[in-house]
Amino acid sequence: MSEQVNKIVDKGLDQGVINLTQERIEKAINQVLNKEAGARLKSYVETCVHCGMCSEACHVYLSKDKDPIYSPAGKVKRTLSEMIQKKGKVSPEFIREASIIASTECNLCKRCAMYCPFGIDVAYLLLLVRRICHLCGVTPLYIQDTAHSHSVTMNQMWVKDDEWIDTLQWQEEEAQAEIPNLRIPLEKEGADIMYSVIGPEPKFQAHLIYYMSVIMKAAGIDWTMPATPGWDNSDMAMYTGDNEIMGRVKRMHFDTAARLKVNRIIMGECGHAFRSVHDMGNRWLGYKLPPIPVIHAIEFYHELLSSGKIKIKDQYDKKVTLHDPCNVIRGRGLGELSRKVVNTLCSNFVEMTPNREHNYCCNAGGGVINTGPPFKNKRVLSNRIKAEQMAATGADVVISPCHNCHSGLEDIVHHYKLNMEVKFIGEIIYNHMEKPTA
Repeated sequence: MSEQVNKIVDKGLDQGVINLTQERIEKAINQVLNKEAGARLKSYVETCVHCGMCSEACHVYLSKDKDPIYSPAGKVKRTLSEMIQKKGKVSPEFIREASIIASTECNLCKRCAMYCPFGIDVAYLLLLVRRICHLCGVTPLYIQDTAHSHSVTMNQMWVKDDEWIDTLQWQEEEAQAEIPNLRIPLEKEGADIMYSVIGPEPKFQAHLIYYMSVIMKAAGIDWTMPATPGWDNSDMAMYTGDNEIMGRVKRMHFDTAARLKVNRIIMGECGHAFRSVHDMGNRWLGYKLPPIPVIHAIEFYHELLSSGKIKIKDQYDKKVTLHDPCNVIRGRGLGELSRKVVNTLCSNFVEMTPNREHNYCCNAGGGVINTGPPFKNKRVLSNRIKAEQMAATGADVVISPCHNCHSGLEDIVHHYKLNMEVKFIGEIIYNHMEKPTA
């Protein structure tokens, strides 16, 4: 174990290890390996030839001076491979370190899978490690607290039902100072669109709901937002390995849209939330695809701009670059659409290198930023390569259409003193669109 990890105190890990027994460890490992994983795990384990081609794909490995323990294969070797080789007979302290490795040294970004000659999905393997650690009760405190919030309130920020409604009414009133007859429709049955956001928006970034309400008004969209639990599309339980809560949260989201009888769900600018409804939560529930069509904000913005429903009065003229969020670019294939949107909005756009599906992860996604303050310095230092990539553009602004990426990039900007702003696409649309007067 590294000296840095030894110094980190985390009650979720430390207390969990105290309560852990050998019997519980073996039961958790055998349940996941023998009852939940199946042929996919067996094929990956038996196929990997330890060629090292995944290493150069990993931003943590590159940022840690190419130390092989941080390579994707190295992280699997330090965790899952040991569990398999020892048939579950590992120590509580091993489980603690495995939880740290899986939860703070891998963003589950899947970049390495693109470079593996056999297409081995290391993100899947390390999610199995997180699942095992969850069943052992050894998960970093802050992200476990978020999973508890999902379980109790069906949102990740402990936002109470009345606080949610109050926030929407507050943003509606703020927007009405600009456009008097603007409404944020609640519980409108049969609307074309249900707009869903992640928990941090009403908690910390309510102005983003304001911006979207103006965009919806200008575009003449028939839309609604729910007044009940099910409005939050995020899901940090997905990243703790608590699949049962993940399933509950996704079912509530889909059931809310079905109750409102909407045609589509439009999601805000979040990557992990899209992954949870389109790749993991839906499949845990038995759906190949979501039961109600779901599109990401990037797709929605492109639809509005290309159809002329939103008109841009003047382009944003600062020098901008674009961060490609893993879950909607590698995971959804929105690399070209996002560039069409940005080029419509901005007059001075420069690319990061590499870009699109080859872009480096922000090092905040995959639940890593949600492990909280104990691991912040480790997280930022583990993504020096991203800071270098951003600095090389010479841009004044980096656009990030994802909440976790947005927060992670802000941390990188501050730590490495990059002198850049981080913006959402919706903010730029709001500031440069033609707005209705009534």
